[in-house]
Amino acid sequence: MDIHQTHKKIDPKGIIIAASVILLWTLMLIFLLRIEVNFTHPWIYLAILIQTHLYTGLFITAHDAMHGVVSSNKKANNIIGWTAAMLFSYNFYGRLFPKHHEHHRHVATDDDPDYHPSGNFFRWYLSFITNYVTIWQILLMAVTYNVLKLWFPYENLIMFWIIPAVLSTFQLFYFGTYLPHRGEHGNKHRSGTLQRNHAWAFLSCYFFGYHYEHHDSPRTPWWRLWQLKNTTRQ
Repeated sequence: MDIHQTHKKIDPKGIIIAASVILLWTLMLIFLLRIEVNFTHPWIYLAILIQTHLYTGLFITAHDAMHGVVSSNKKANNIIGWTAAMLFSYNFYGRLFPKHHEHHRHVATDDDPDYHPSGNFFRWYLSFITNYVTIWQILLMAVTYNVLKLWFPYENLIMFWIIPAVLSTFQLFYFGTYLPHRGEHGNKHRSGTLQRNHAWAFLSCYFFGYHYEHHDSPRTPWWRLWQLKNTTRQ
């Protein structure tokens, strides 16, 4: 098998996986918004972590769509990418797309929109967030929150809709940007990568911590990155 998979080999699995992530996030959110919140129950906090991971899955799905590896059908690929991005706090797919490809063209340089030369986690995170979050997202989230309050308790909205979204930005930033791109890397992609541990790689960020592998083969969907890891020494 050619480990550098082409986009023609992803159908229909790419759509099934993407649709599953979106559906799981939706069903989980509907369920959690309707339950009674008891802060003494530890499973409440486990639910937050699960929903955070599913939020991250939404962004990873949108990310794969930016590389055209959700579906070889361009229209289906972009619709799924647009949907996943919008569900993640009203991110605009059309705005994310060029910025992400700038990142790939100019990794860890002044022209990389995801990079911050200071290497400081908090300064870098602030730069990362302000570069992507728009006033329109904040306004749309505020309007949606006030509409949803008509049907769901505000505690549930904060615990299971807002907090997981915020936590997910840290998850994506830490494993997908900060860890792989901090410091100097003596390779052509200027990227680090997690040590091979497929269970941790999936739980931490959908294999996106295998970041050198992603830059080396951006046409490989997230659910195949572990295969690349098995063939490299990174």
